[in-house]
Amino acid sequence: MEAISRIFREWVDKILVDTGLANDLGAGFGRWVILLIIIIFALIIDLIIRNGVTHLLHQIVRRTKATWDDHLFDKKVIRRLCNFIPPTIIYTLLPLAFSSTDGSNDGMHIIMQRAVEIYLVITCIGFVNILLKVCFEIAEQHPAWQGKPIKGLMQTGQGIVIGIGAILIISILINKSPTLLLTGLGASAAVLMLIFKDSILGLVAGVQLSANNMLKVGDWISLPKHEVDGEVEEVSLTTIKVRAWDKTLQTLPPYLLISEPFSNWQAMRLTGGRRIKRSLNIDMTQIRFADEKMILSLKQNDVTRPLIEQISTLSAEGATLTNLDLFMRCIDLYIKQHPRVNHSMISMVRQLQPSEWGLPIEIYCFSADVNWIPYENLQTEIISFVVAIAPLFDLSMYQAPSSMDLKGKKMV
Repeated sequence: MEAISRIFREWVDKILVDTGLANDLGAGFGRWVILLIIIIFALIIDLIIRNGVTHLLHQIVRRTKATWDDHLFDKKVIRRLCNFIPPTIIYTLLPLAFSSTDGSNDGMHIIMQRAVEIYLVITCIGFVNILLKVCFEIAEQHPAWQGKPIKGLMQTGQGIVIGIGAILIISILINKSPTLLLTGLGASAAVLMLIFKDSILGLVAGVQLSANNMLKVGDWISLPKHEVDGEVEEVSLTTIKVRAWDKTLQTLPPYLLISEPFSNWQAMRLTGGRRIKRSLNIDMTQIRFADEKMILSLKQNDVTRPLIEQISTLSAEGATLTNLDLFMRCIDLYIKQHPRVNHSMISMVRQLQPSEWGLPIEIYCFSADVNWIPYENLQTEIISFVVAIAPLFDLSMYQAPSSMDLKGKKMV
């Protein structure tokens, strides 16, 4: 390096002497001419290496079968890496322009040297940040990491790099060791924790969400307390973006999902069954024993005949059936024969606790299609069938009287 500097110095000295711009390399106008020549020289070397290395790496990467190197040796990464060339050359050759004859450094040399050092730190921050982003893109393509909330980890790493860079820049400006700054920051740790509270909590929450596989991009989550219901679009260090079903974008801090319970419906999607749990109130005054006349009437009806024929007897082990028993058995058979119900999961029709609103009959089964529209269509079809066949069993659904029910009736 010393030999190169000596050759470069002699070459610049000859140019200045021949042109008569300056007689002394370290004095007056000559130092700025030398600095300009150094900058031009650094830019030329940078241009040659940048184009040559970029083209060579592009040819090598294009021939490989791996995909990770396409991101790692992308043009934007190589461009950030080549940004180290000009400041490194300028920093090495800077003494040629500003060094004194006695070997000491003047004030302008120190200022320029610190400016180049700061530029080197900024360049290093940019390169490390783009490298972290590329690693994040590579990880996203791996099946084990797809959808995982690792963006928060990337942003944490970038924040740490920027913080270290800021400490180094300040230490260069005040000409003090970075350890002294770190000691001073330790004394104000409480203030820093207060300022970066959301980032610290978001980092801890992101690690917990990722390690426990609690959440990933594309999951359907709901927090009824905060009126959050939709699909996760992005998980970052400080926010989680959820696209609600009305297409609005809802944001919430990551630590909220750690401190409060939430529902993740992705497991339901993976099981292949979505629960239907609906109840209808039966008027208890209409429940009576099933007689031969009712059975004959049900067998003559095209809708109930196939279901009634599968009920072997009116009495099972000495028990007498009612119209409600037949009604519930018909519903149960209808659900078990329905092609869009998941028959590998539990399905039943049961009675709930009677109340002043009647006797609730609950339908419990699972849809074979977990998508929203088919699921709602199946629910509608089942409930409509239940309401429609109830009069065939001399039953009616109980509901609060409306103004139409009271119309024409005299008040006592």
